Amino acid sequence: MSVAPDEALTNGYDALRTLLAAHRIDRDIVRVTGPDAVSYLQGQCSQDVAGLTVGGTAEALLLSPQGKMDAFVRVNRTGDDQFVIDTDGGFGEAVKTRLERFRLRVKVELELLAWECMAVRGPGADPTKVVTAAAAGDPSVLRLPVAWPGFSGFDLLGPATAGGSTPDAWVGEGVVRCSDDAWEAARIEAGLPLNGREINDATIAAEVGLVDRAVSFTKGCFTGQELVARLDSRGSKVARKLAGLVIASGSGDSGGGRSDLPPLGAAVWTSDGEHEVGHLTSVAWSPLFGSPVALATLHRRVTPPETVSVRWESGGGAHQLGAEARTLPLVEEGTS
Repeated sequence: MSVAPDEALTNGYDALRTLLAAHRIDRDIVRVTGPDAVSYLQGQCSQDVAGLTVGGTAEALLLSPQGKMDAFVRVNRTGDDQFVIDTDGGFGEAVKTRLERFRLRVKVELELLAWECMAVRGPGADPTKVVTAAAAGDPSVLRLPVAWPGFSGFDLLGPATAGGSTPDAWVGEGVVRCSDDAWEAARIEAGLPLNGREINDATIAAEVGLVDRAVSFTKGCFTGQELVARLDSRGSKVARKLAGLVIASGSGDSGGGRSDLPPLGAAVWTSDGEHEVGHLTSVAWSPLFGSPVALATLHRRVTPPETVSVRWESGGGAHQLGAEARTLPLVEEGTS
């Protein structure tokens, strides 16, 4: 029997939060190899790459010399002189180009890989019980721990045909496969920014909450360090910060809220209607809140929790919904 779209959203989301669910996510992969790989990446990444042991993984930033963000990535050490860097789908070429720009007189090779990623989240995300023999028996499949607030688990990253199977066969058939809608709701609630959405070439790391999780201040110099360090010494006081929004449901489809979703780019205004303070960069229907949730980088005149409004135009008319801007994450581990 087929499952209605709204039921699929709810079932997938509930599995992510309370049990176990898997989702095939779009990741681009760049392999970095060569005798200078460690020293080269140590000078390019915000994270302490040299401190990673083989098999270690860490989130990192690639910054411009001015300290603005080129990309949010994950660095995985697969050998003494070999690393695999993965990032959001569609940004692999940009990451490779960014690394090549500063590859001067170093013995390093860069290569885009046709790999896949199967993400597993939930309280039951135990790799020893969930990963099938096909993936567990293939050393090319990386098993990477992930700590999302409220949705911890792991990612399986490897060649598309690793273990002689597709990524869908890397986890057991009994594991719920959640929908794109359920996954997006979880990502927003966890407050995880995406390249091309919350992150662009004008973004500062402190604006999107990535300094604590992706920057080492003890590793030594790296490209773009000056701005990050200066802001950190001042308490990361920036003009804008990423916030979560819980948006009032409109008069549309109450069963799953799809007609209630404001579009990406909808403007966020102060409650008095005097100031436009940001725009929605991600939005999804949340079964937990029973309403849309969103991410937006808001001007500091908004201090969460604070009432705001969301406005947009479509179909020749103006639309407005009330919302509450909240600090991230919108959920914590164990929230039910």
